[in-house]
Amino acid sequence: MTARSEDFANRLAALRHIAAEVAARHAADVDARSRFPSETLAALREARLLAAPVPTVLGGDGCDVRQLAEICSTLAKACGSSAMILAMHYVQVACIVRHGLGEPYWRAFLAELPERQYLIASMTSENGTFGEMRASLCAVRREGEGFTLDKEATTGSYCQQADAILVTARRARDVPETDQVLVCVRRADYRLEPTGEWDAMGMRGTCSPGFRLHSRGAQAQILPEPFADIAVQTMVPYSHILWSSLWWGIAADALGRAGQFVRELAKRHPGSLPGNAVPLAQASAQLQTLRHHWLGVASEFDGLEAPGAGGRRALNTIGWALKLNHLKVAASEAAPRIVHEALQIAGILGYKNDSPYSVARHYRDVLSAPLMVSNGRILSKNASMLLVYQET
Repeated sequence: MTARSEDFANRLAALRHIAAEVAARHAADVDARSRFPSETLAALREARLLAAPVPTVLGGDGCDVRQLAEICSTLAKACGSSAMILAMHYVQVACIVRHGLGEPYWRAFLAELPERQYLIASMTSENGTFGEMRASLCAVRREGEGFTLDKEATTGSYCQQADAILVTARRARDVPETDQVLVCVRRADYRLEPTGEWDAMGMRGTCSPGFRLHSRGAQAQILPEPFADIAVQTMVPYSHILWSSLWWGIAADALGRAGQFVRELAKRHPGSLPGNAVPLAQASAQLQTLRHHWLGVASEFDGLEAPGAGGRRALNTIGWALKLNHLKVAASEAAPRIVHEALQIAGILGYKNDSPYSVARHYRDVLSAPLMVSNGRILSKNASMLLVYQET
């Protein structure tokens, strides 16, 4: 059930306060020290925002993907790393809600989440799969009612700070690499060995080094549906929509700083149009187009739940795969372009880190967009699908 408009408005107001008073205040230090944004996550927990996707009957807000995207885009204007952590968390919660709600273990877990405000991370990458999320080398080893699972991941965003991690693995040791399940390991279930440091160009607060994971748990912690269905019906759609919204948020704040710079120029020279006002107008149009793109796909996705709209079966079609891939590629290319335009408009004051018009952090953060699931890989898949797909 979608969160009621008045309840969601209150949640969004609380989020705006956190973004302005907490996330924005600590964003530069989070970036400079490549540290986890602990102050922002503490504020999100206090506001009970980590349970936004949990159904209302279990104590959450029941937010749909459009509402979650509004939350992520708002936080991204203050701190891109904080927004990416929240978006990734929401994707994991959505996977549990949409694919585990009928199982007693998962229903109990979701009922705990609003009270405990668990932070859930993801571990889908693996050494040896070369970035292919839909293949695993590691496998679940089932022993009686329990399991053990070891995995060597190339990246593990905020895994050291999380309360639980959803891990992809082969269903068993004797099945193909693509026969995968999604396993929840909770903090008491696992041990992490970092295999490197996270000293990246941008998104430095996501704390995403590689890890060796050693875990065990009860087989009830394995989501009942195949990961292939979870990926197509939830993980990919939620990721592409929420990521696109937060990339828009980063670009919106960068262009907002550039706009303030142009307005200050106009005040000093009344009656004349600053030379960089026209580029500002052009970039503003691009920003609006990007916002309408992710809002439109989010609304269409939420509309699939309406009677006769196709439900989750529609997400298994080539048409929806292309729609989501087009959004991801378009957003991840548009957002860096808009931030680049903001830099050109503000000039040297946008380039300097100590300037109120600085877009340096924004630029570095948003450059991660085309790399998060490589655009080259996505476009290659799109090209193959377009050979057989005709839009009706």
